[in-house]
Amino acid sequence: MRRAAVRSSADLRLLCSGPGRLGQALAVSGVLNGKSIARAPFKLLGPLVKPSIVRGKRIGIAKATERAWRFGLNGSAFVSRPFT
Repeated sequence: MRRAAVRSSADLRLLCSGPGRLGQALAVSGVLNGKSIARAPFKLLGPLVKPSIVRGKRIGIAKATERAWRFGLNGSAFVSRPFT
């Protein structure tokens, strides 16, 4: 398995902002392609409280920008751009 890259940032909000950075934070690599999230090495746990999820239009892309395929935690400081 490939070693994870060292990740550092003066702004903690940037460590998981966007799918690429989230994948890095969770050490997701091509080694996990095709693996079931219902079995090890994954372990899914439910939230302790019911989260308030918001959805919005996609950002940072050129195609399908009108699709509301962007999801996040309402009021989170850990998103690349605020939901509008």
